[in-house]
Amino acid sequence: MIREAIVIALVLVGSFFLTVGTIGLLRLPNVYNRMHATSKPTTLGTAAIFLAGFVSFGPGSEGLTSLIGIVFLFMTVPTGAHMIARSAQRIGVPFLEGVTWPAESSQARRTDETGEETDE
Repeated sequence: MIREAIVIALVLVGSFFLTVGTIGLLRLPNVYNRMHATSKPTTLGTAAIFLAGFVSFGPGSEGLTSLIGIVFLFMTVPTGAHMIARSAQRIGVPFLEGVTWPAESSQARRTDETGEETDE
């Protein structure tokens, strides 16, 4: 009885995060925001559903498959999101107004008349 309640709760939490990621994918304005909206919530949502599979099947081979899925998910999703962001930046997809890459903002420092660095 408790095991089924935990599985149901994990599936509901996972479904919620996956729904939030889908809404973010449909509603956000550019590739950078969409990438963030799909990588973060879907990682949590899918991990919760994998964990529900582990709780449901137990520590046997099926449960072990769920844990391996979580490890694989946490290793691949951040790498994929990083590659999407870098590819979009390299082909020239602009950010929203006023947002720059961190290296660009550090290059925006200049020296004033006394030779001291100041932020623009």
